[in-house]
Amino acid sequence: MPFSSLGLSAALLRGVDEYPTPTPVQKAAIPVVLGGGDVLVTAETGSGKTTAYVLPLLERWLSIPQERPLRVFALILVPTRELAAQVREVFQHCSAHLPDRIKVVSAVGGVSINPQMMALRGGADIIVATPGRLLDLVDHNAVKLSEVKALVLDEADRMLDAGFALELGRILTLLPKRRQNLLFSATFPPAVDSLAKDLLHDPTRIEIESAPVETPLILQRAIRVDTAKRTPLLRHLISTEDWKRVLVFVATQYTADHVADKLRRNGISALSFHGDLSQGARTQVLLDFKNSLIQVLVATDLAARGLDIVKLPVVVNYDLPRSADDYTHRIGRTGRAGKSGIAISLVTAEANAHFRLIEKRLSLSVPREEIVGFEAVEMPLPASATTGGIKGRRKSKKDKLRESGG
Repeated sequence: MPFSSLGLSAALLRGVDEYPTPTPVQKAAIPVVLGGGDVLVTAETGSGKTTAYVLPLLERWLSIPQERPLRVFALILVPTRELAAQVREVFQHCSAHLPDRIKVVSAVGGVSINPQMMALRGGADIIVATPGRLLDLVDHNAVKLSEVKALVLDEADRMLDAGFALELGRILTLLPKRRQNLLFSATFPPAVDSLAKDLLHDPTRIEIESAPVETPLILQRAIRVDTAKRTPLLRHLISTEDWKRVLVFVATQYTADHVADKLRRNGISALSFHGDLSQGARTQVLLDFKNSLIQVLVATDLAARGLDIVKLPVVVNYDLPRSADDYTHRIGRTGRAGKSGIAISLVTAEANAHFRLIEKRLSLSVPREEIVGFEAVEMPLPASATTGGIKGRRKSKKDKLRESGG
């Protein structure tokens, strides 16, 4: 089924002519969103869901009279600054050939509010925002939401996990009762279910089954190693396997800074990426990594969703993620858009039982390896001694809010 069969205008089709066919979520969602009804979509990250709502919203925007000052047609709420930037880029790309110019404004925390207030002078057609900064703009009378025609909650599960429930509640009171609501979520925990029941009216539910995590595109490896040998092993792998770019996931901001510093001291270009960096620093780090100006990005789970890096060959779990869902999102940063990738987990004795739990929940069986010169000496803990998570790595609500950048 080509994009041309989905009811999109020729100008929008030109914006996606480099994609041969729509993804499953795009096939299912685009016609329904065009119809104007509420939609609930469950689809994994990397499935093409952003384009699944951007294209039909642009089509609907084209059908309404354009007025000055501009009134907000669609409000897109996202949990992180990085996802906001990505969504704005998709809007700009897909609208490049439209007969009328559309004004898309990004509003996120971590940077000065003044340029965003200036950008909103004269209104906006589309606002892509994190909840906290949007409310700041409302409080400054920089934006009015009383005539929004469409609301999108993107990565709704992560938004609630980051503690945005109160902000979402306040934003909903500022919106008109009659509007289209689109809720997109990679997972569907009870909190999202409750939000969907309160927000959506007779929605069309679209569930796109996740592709098996162990796909031919992503080679998964698990290497047994002692805790103290992880950084030397990482250096060894980068050198011997000739990785040009690698994304390394760690559990804490301190570890991100520490590992990046160790790599730099050994002649490897590396930077850390986490919620304590300023927005300008985060943007520059990602740009340098995408442009291959740095070889290694050491990141917290801030980079696990909404981060699209073309042709990223390798992801390394230096620290294991806390959940199977987080594991899926982390390794999903590689093996994208039909490209192959490698996902490596460094499994210490302390984390062995937790990795087995991840394997069980994802129906995986990843053979354990040992690298010559880095053989593990520490013995795995008995299952009864483990807590089902990584000891000392649980994030506080404050940490989640800091990482969200809202």
